[in-house]
Amino acid sequence: MNNCKSFKAYVDKNSLVLILGSMPGVKSLEEQEYYAHPQNRFWKVMGGICQEKNLKDFSYEEKLKTLLKNHIALWDTIGTCKREGSLDSDIENETPNDIRKLLKTYPKISAIFLNGNKSYSSFKKYFPDLLEKYNCFKMPSTSPANARYSIENLKKEWGVIEKFI
Repeated sequence: MNNCKSFKAYVDKNSLVLILGSMPGVKSLEEQEYYAHPQNRFWKVMGGICQEKNLKDFSYEEKLKTLLKNHIALWDTIGTCKREGSLDSDIENETPNDIRKLLKTYPKISAIFLNGNKSYSSFKKYFPDLLEKYNCFKMPSTSPANARYSIENLKKEWGVIEKFI
């Protein structure tokens, strides 16, 4: 069982929405980059939202800058956990990130998008009051493990972000 630690939040004073994953997978932890697995569709989906069709090919720093330029912040619901491999279903001994503090620090954020079931269930467990206070959306996971969603369907579902940015 490996100890896993989330990355820092990517957010600035102009952020209007917050996307929360659960915990970075093995490839992301190795690369120290969110959504680093080449089969994860997150950057393709965000490319559509940010009007940058080649976003997936940008450098990591440019990807993050593009999100912030579009008022999108990025973090994880879980701060630390134990897990073997990358599956959310294998997460144990989780502790949440301090999402309340982040939201107080960045008061322009009005909507929270939870990337997948584990991000949503952990958020609901640790922050039930925030589900009432913010526009919160449980989104289909961009993980390659979520094969029942095509890239086109993911882009359509995730497109709701555009109403808030």
